[in-house]
Amino acid sequence: MNDQEISSEKLLSKVYALLIIDVQGKIIRPIFNKDSIIKNIKKLIDAYQILEENIFISEQNPLKLGVTIPELLPIAGFRKIEKMEFSLAKLEEFFKEVKNKKITNLIVCGIETHICVQQTVLDCLQKGCEVILISDAMGSRNRVDHEIALRRMTQSGAILTTTESIIFELCKTADRKEFKEIKNIIMN
Repeated sequence: MNDQEISSEKLLSKVYALLIIDVQGKIIRPIFNKDSIIKNIKKLIDAYQILEENIFISEQNPLKLGVTIPELLPIAGFRKIEKMEFSLAKLEEFFKEVKNKKITNLIVCGIETHICVQQTVLDCLQKGCEVILISDAMGSRNRVDHEIALRRMTQSGAILTTTESIIFELCKTADRKEFKEIKNIIMN
């Protein structure tokens, strides 16, 4: 391999982060299809902790809206960021960490799709990140708000997928030693 091949290989390597946006007690109560969303976010967290690193959890005004629901807190190795801005990307501390860790791809889930998720995604896209939306791991109070926000974000360049699809994409192969554990997460 020559130097040019090595440098282009480095350019092609992607560094992922999982963003879990505002899955807090008071916010999630009225969310359409919340039980399924919680189940899918839990699968994402469990699989992600096996396959990758870089998990960010945001909490919108936690003094008034509560903290992240306990079952959706990773075991370890995550960064929690409290915010008042709707867009997580507006926070200098968040984006500085993304740059320092050379994160290129953001896997996004959480609530509400049409507010904090959408504003974060649109800002991250503007800053040059590739954004992957986990459509079945995010939601809004009203289904129409969720669906229109997904359309707007994909029209702006975000990639739409599902929980199971992204987990298998991150796993890459059934030969991987963690595959059995990943399969068990998906099947439960």
